Amino acid sequence: MKIVKDVLDIADKIKTMEIRGAGKIARSAALALQIQAEKSKAQTADELWNETKEAARLLYHTRPTAVSLPNALRYVTYRAKAAYSGGASLEELKFVIMNSAKEFIHNSENAVKRIAEFGAKRIEDGDIIMTHCHSKAAIGVMKRAWEEGKDIKVIVTETRPRYQGKLTAKELAEAGIPVIYVVDGAARHYMKMTDKVVMGADSITANGAVINKVGTALLALTAKEHRVWVMIAAETYKFHPETLLGQLVEIEERDPYEVVPKEELEKWPKNIVVKNPAFDVTPPEYIDVIITEKSVIPPYAAIDILKEEFGWALKYTEPWED
Repeated sequence: MKIVKDVLDIADKIKTMEIRGAGKIARSAALALQIQAEKSKAQTADELWNETKEAARLLYHTRPTAVSLPNALRYVTYRAKAAYSGGASLEELKFVIMNSAKEFIHNSENAVKRIAEFGAKRIEDGDIIMTHCHSKAAIGVMKRAWEEGKDIKVIVTETRPRYQGKLTAKELAEAGIPVIYVVDGAARHYMKMTDKVVMGADSITANGAVINKVGTALLALTAKEHRVWVMIAAETYKFHPETLLGQLVEIEERDPYEVVPKEELEKWPKNIVVKNPAFDVTPPEYIDVIITEKSVIPPYAAIDILKEEFGWALKYTEPWED
């Protein structure tokens, strides 16, 4: 059983973060499985399936916490396993692996465009939209609505401590969209003039909870209070098969110096602890719809996406682990 050199190279680039970004990591992993099938010297379906599993295990362990990576592997190997278990020949199995990988890559590349198309349909002429952080999918929805001739304004929160809102504000303004840029703490003040909230997601759990930049949950809660629709724009490879409850997701703690500059913090009393969580968890009951490249779904339908895309089940074993 031999893993081809190109696959080893891709694995190394993912591990060393030469390949980075959720979409790029996912597409590279799928491409690696495609290359393994294309260049394999396997003589039987058994050999090819074993090689595929080995390649998937290798790729998985490069960045196991990046949800897009295992999801790309699941997409391809779930379909390959079904074909292999159904008695596929060597050539049939090779075709399924290569075709599934190509399909995943194509879907991933077109996901943001499709999300924009679906999401823009739910934006009305004259809407004032609030958004948080910097999400390509969420920005795509707003830009598409504007391009369709809808007269919209966007309220952009600054998104402390790294101010990703500045990127969003500039990108929307460059498209010609009127933007109001506000501090995070002003979200509730401006919610009463807001018609819809559109945000992205870093990850979505099996029960429809959304893990996104810290502050997302507060915005969603405020929107719920004001009866404002909350729409989450996210590619299907952001859905997280390993989680059943959003609270089980580990929230990354970042450097406190992002919040308070080092030279200032060193002068503070020693009994002040600065916390800097990167993400928070928004419960599904605060979300109205999730816009994916497949369709627009209610949060509780997240589990259906997971089953359809990745073969997820409550008693879950990775397709490459049997």
